[in-house]
Amino acid sequence: MTLQELQKQVLQLPMSERWQLVQTVLESIKEESISASKKGNLSRLRGIAKGVNIARDENINGDYANYLTEKYQ
Repeated sequence: MTLQELQKQVLQLPMSERWQLVQTVLESIKEESISASKKGNLSRLRGIAKGVNIARDENINGDYANYLTEKYQ
């Protein structure tokens, strides 16, 4: 069925049924819009909660101090 055929059939419906159809279509558009916007919002936040790999080596401070000492001698 083409869009034009569907439109022609809809226009033959009584007004109350056309209003019901309009409400149903609008509700479905609203639901799809909300889910699309939520998906867009979540995709922008992807990776925000990933943990950062921080080395817990005890020598990091000592290594950095050595580096600075050698650099400024």
